[in-house]
Amino acid sequence: MNTNHIYRVALFILGLAALASCRPDLLKTPPTDRISSEIYWKTDADATNAATAVYTYLDGINIVFWDGLSDIGHFNTTGTEYAPVDQGVADAQNGRFADVYTNCYRGIRAANYFLDNVDKITVSNASLVNSRKGEVRTLRAYYYLRLVGWFGAVPLTTTGITIDEGVQLSRTDAGAIYDFIANELDIAAPLLPNTQADKGRITKGAALALKARAMLYAGRYAEAATAAKAVMDLNVYTLYPAYKQLFSYAAENNSEVIMDKEFAKDIYSNTIFSSMAPASLASAVPQVVPTKQMADEYEMANGKPITDPASGFDPYKPYDNRDPRLHYSIYAPGDTLVNGKVYNSTPGSGTADAIGGGNLWATTTGFNVRKYINPEDLGTPGNCGINIIVIRYPEVLLTYAEAKIEQNQLDQSVYDAINQVRQRPDVNMPPLATGLSQTQLRAAVRHERTVELAFEGLHTTDIRRWKTAETIYPGPIKGMTYVKNGVLTTVVNNSFIRSFNPQRDYLWPIPQQEIILNKNLVQNPNW
Repeated sequence: MNTNHIYRVALFILGLAALASCRPDLLKTPPTDRISSEIYWKTDADATNAATAVYTYLDGINIVFWDGLSDIGHFNTTGTEYAPVDQGVADAQNGRFADVYTNCYRGIRAANYFLDNVDKITVSNASLVNSRKGEVRTLRAYYYLRLVGWFGAVPLTTTGITIDEGVQLSRTDAGAIYDFIANELDIAAPLLPNTQADKGRITKGAALALKARAMLYAGRYAEAATAAKAVMDLNVYTLYPAYKQLFSYAAENNSEVIMDKEFAKDIYSNTIFSSMAPASLASAVPQVVPTKQMADEYEMANGKPITDPASGFDPYKPYDNRDPRLHYSIYAPGDTLVNGKVYNSTPGSGTADAIGGGNLWATTTGFNVRKYINPEDLGTPGNCGINIIVIRYPEVLLTYAEAKIEQNQLDQSVYDAINQVRQRPDVNMPPLATGLSQTQLRAAVRHERTVELAFEGLHTTDIRRWKTAETIYPGPIKGMTYVKNGVLTTVVNNSFIRSFNPQRDYLWPIPQQEIILNKNLVQNPNW
């Protein structure tokens, strides 16, 4: 999408607010935190700009942050509100919970406002306006999916409401929220084209892929498989041949990107480089770093796990001969950085990335995230224009496979979907063995989601819906293994012990301020 659209709409809204503050008679007009219906909703262009404003609340670099709240990642800086969430000691007043909750409802409010008013337009291009309606419905479904995934039952509103009405809403059961999401996306998909000339806009594939994700999260596996298969049958998306380049500027809008958030340097930029790159690069402050669990999850190149005695794993050369996605996704000792230097995080090495060295922002695990770290951003690490992917085609393939496995439909299409992901040309991992049981295939698809989609905002939700978080999340943060005084030594951070209460932590709390404002909201259990 032309990111200038978002910038222009934001300026227009701010201009209305400034005008209202200078003209007392304008206080009688609709609220100026939205586009005034008194002067708007006349043309197709109005529909386009108002729809574009709804994209503003789509997740950006925080997608990468989410996996810091799982076993595969860790929040590297303790001075943020993410740290107590990561550690499992946050309360309902934590600002991270409020930020997610508020941002989603701002997106929903913008979507409701669009849908309440768009039919006032005298339409000259029906297909364009219908597309904008489909985009907004898909975005509204996305925001509700975020809410129900984190908080469970939440208030459901589909039209504009007053403040007084807002503070009287009750929570709607999670099942009903999932019903709404499914219905919303069923309405949206037929309105949308297969492709959009304006890159970054929602397409039919995005609506169907989001439905597949939502139904997988809801445990409605037949619907998830059907929606995923519908995306596959569009014949629009294919795997990009080079995983290594997937998150580079050169590969933006490539053949497997189904939905993304578009950015542009100097206009609508992000801070992914300064927020995630190793500390030795452009004085970056990496917020999230991979853990030992993440590094260990990658198989050997022969397809065997490193715990298999026949795998050929060498603990003295732990990152050699591994699934190539390890080195494409994370920085491990010995990798080459985007500035051409060698990454060395070994304690005592004296580098800016060394664990426990003089750099306050160095990794605490010995690893750093590699996705989205590009040489083009070395000079402007806080002004990045790289698009952030929200949904890509491998997720759809793995959703299809998982949904079929959970229904015990273990046919060849399951193997084909997983093997497509494993056998991308520059990954080329061995195909799965045939004749696997449901339990074996379940483990295989969960592994594949973990390594293929690492640091793309899905794993934290995955371990919660799989109900494995309570066993794999608690304990000290573990990092790299290295040779110290001739002995293999694993970095263990005993000062940061994670906890996970299964009677509480599978859902986040409704933010405390919302509970105070609205007496009809009931808090989640044990918060």
